[in-house]
Amino acid sequence: MCGCIRVKPKWFPDWNTQTCVIVASGPSAGNVALDRAIGLARFVAINNSWRLAPWADFLFAADYRWWYAAQGCPQFRGAKVTTDRHAGETREWNLHRLGMRLADDRLLMDDIGVVGWGGCSGFQAVNMVAQFGCKRILLVGFDATVKNGLHWHGSYPGADNPTKDKTLRWQRCLDNAASMLASLDVEVVNCSMQSALKKYPKIPFEESVL
Repeated sequence: MCGCIRVKPKWFPDWNTQTCVIVASGPSAGNVALDRAIGLARFVAINNSWRLAPWADFLFAADYRWWYAAQGCPQFRGAKVTTDRHAGETREWNLHRLGMRLADDRLLMDDIGVVGWGGCSGFQAVNMVAQFGCKRILLVGFDATVKNGLHWHGSYPGADNPTKDKTLRWQRCLDNAASMLASLDVEVVNCSMQSALKKYPKIPFEESVL
């Protein structure tokens, strides 16, 4: 870690003490009644999962190819965030950009506005909302395995898709972040009963939002 503290980006919200639902793209996300948490939690949708939660506060995608295929996703009305430099510099897409330490798989909290890599958008989104100050995070669609399919919507044409090796890294990075999140007093609930993650309690979404 660099030991430096950046000035918080102007677009960062203050979600101190709030709950955030992060909707990833695992197959289990497709059957979750996300609307039950409207008004009770903040939402961050990852990649195509904005279609499951079009009311989300943020759309996060790290992959330039995804943004290119979506042409900046003009249909989404919330704030849009990436860690990709090229995507962030494409002005017509109107994206906010987070810094990201390439090949650093740790959850980063010492340099506000910079997140760890973790190999996937899901890890980076968790790091981001922890920096927003959330004290409770509900993980939806964080299956971290290809045993039940690639995504709730099928494969991404022209973009990265999960493989067994990739998901093993995601498991490792996300599970390794559990101790840091606990030290920050952030409660994380895994709402995917088929998830390969091991360090977060599994509770169905409908029960988690009560």
